[in-house]
Amino acid sequence: MSILRRMRDMTAATLNEKLERSEDPVRLIDQYLVSQREQIQQSERLHQQCVQHAQSLRTQYLSAEQWKEKREQQALLALKAGEEETARLALQDKMLQEQKWEQYRELYEQSKLAIIELEDQLQAMKADYVEIAAKRNYYQARLESVRLQRRMNERMNDIGRHSTPRMFNRLEEKVSDLELETRSLRDVRRMSKEVLYQAGSAVSHLLEQELSNLRKKLERESGSQL
Repeated sequence: MSILRRMRDMTAATLNEKLERSEDPVRLIDQYLVSQREQIQQSERLHQQCVQHAQSLRTQYLSAEQWKEKREQQALLALKAGEEETARLALQDKMLQEQKWEQYRELYEQSKLAIIELEDQLQAMKADYVEIAAKRNYYQARLESVRLQRRMNERMNDIGRHSTPRMFNRLEEKVSDLELETRSLRDVRRMSKEVLYQAGSAVSHLLEQELSNLRKKLERESGSQL
């Protein structure tokens, strides 16, 4: 496992651990994304350096290959001309160039494998970044929904405390009290009239009785005079 992969796994594990204890997960994810973005940028710079180094190695081994072939041709021409010592020197340099070619070609092949692995890790890091950024936006949207729902609930509670039905309930109570008071006053007046009527009837009865007594008295007086 490469160093970049271990770093990525360690960072993701740390994020998961912190998210379980965090009271502000979106802020924590933002910090993680900033860190990931910096790592991606550093890895991209490293990738560019590796590519440039690989190109240099390729140039070195291709150059060695050309010199190797050139020295072989020179040695062949020297032998044809009967210059054996010159041919020997050319073949000696050819052997050096061949060794150089093998060394730089091997380094170049190793650098290509390292670049491929680095590119895979970069793609994985970028994919993780995109995925986490998408989840961050999703959870941010969920938190915003919760916040707005709470505000709606608070608003509805305020409306409930000042709702129309409750207002009419209070008005109903007040009107009922007024109606009860009015009926009570009316009953009192009616009772007063009945009392007065009853009192007037009793007085009329007494008056008729007194008038009857007076008539009887007059009749007795008239009888005594005769």
